[in-house]
Amino acid sequence: MSVFDWDSPVSIAAYVVTSIAVFLSVFKTYLYLTCGKITNSRNMEGKTVIITGANSGIGKETARDLAKRGARVIMACRNMETAKEAREEIVKESGNESVFIKKLDLSSQASVREFAADVLKTESKLDVLIHNAGFAQVFRKTKSVDDIEFTMATNHYGPFLLTHLLIDLLKKSSPSRIVVVASEMYRFASVNLNNLNPVGTFPGYLYYVSKCANIMFTRELARRLEGTNVTANCLHPGMIDSGIWRNVPFPLTLSLGVIKLFFKTNEEGAQTSLYLACSLEVEGVSGKYFSDCKETGLTAGISDMDKAKKLWEESIKIVKLTDKDPKI
Repeated sequence: MSVFDWDSPVSIAAYVVTSIAVFLSVFKTYLYLTCGKITNSRNMEGKTVIITGANSGIGKETARDLAKRGARVIMACRNMETAKEAREEIVKESGNESVFIKKLDLSSQASVREFAADVLKTESKLDVLIHNAGFAQVFRKTKSVDDIEFTMATNHYGPFLLTHLLIDLLKKSSPSRIVVVASEMYRFASVNLNNLNPVGTFPGYLYYVSKCANIMFTRELARRLEGTNVTANCLHPGMIDSGIWRNVPFPLTLSLGVIKLFFKTNEEGAQTSLYLACSLEVEGVSGKYFSDCKETGLTAGISDMDKAKKLWEESIKIVKLTDKDPKI
């Protein structure tokens, strides 16, 4: 005799709920088992690393791990109050006093230039530059102080300018690495090369566009850095329950609460960034896209190097690079 009375609505509902719960548990277990993890314990003493957006989320976890490995860690953050709290926590846990915070607002070209000038004045080397900071807005259209759409200013143009300003120090410190945190969300968008300051576009969509730009930038950067012993790679960290979701409005937060049950933790999300920053397996590897600590493929559309070159050339104009600035 069946355990369930199929004539009873209560039994049918219980069966459906149980089946869903079992499926979700199995799916959660699968996600955990397939989550990439950096397995080497490479010591990073003597290495200097800059991490943008290191005051929270996967940036903070990346800083924590690198501090434990003995690296000199520079936390480049917009919110200095939370950055100070994060630094104190990391120093206390790692026992590494060589953790420093510097002000950086990637949406402001002046702030990027001030930060870069400070780094060049105080640091004699730079082994790893991790572009981790990101911004997402769903509905509210905003512009930066430079009159650039805010999401693109923060996620693409800021890192683009910062890389140029620090490239000579990276070359001087080679072999060195540039790591760019992108996202699989790039698959849902494309960069409109005829509108690279899309102030009138739906902001939620522009987060995806900025992730496309991150990948295109990384691939063109790697091409231009061939022969310099400076590598550039990008990655998908996974779906993370981090501050990037703080601007999601109600009632979208209701469904997001359920979806977040399957997100990675910040520590899990930092693994691929750490892999690209530390692992000897990727030494000399450049221009690639990684997920769960392994290389993965890209769509044909994002792999068009002519478009990547065009984006690069137009980005130079938007960030107002001059003949006095370093060239890549």
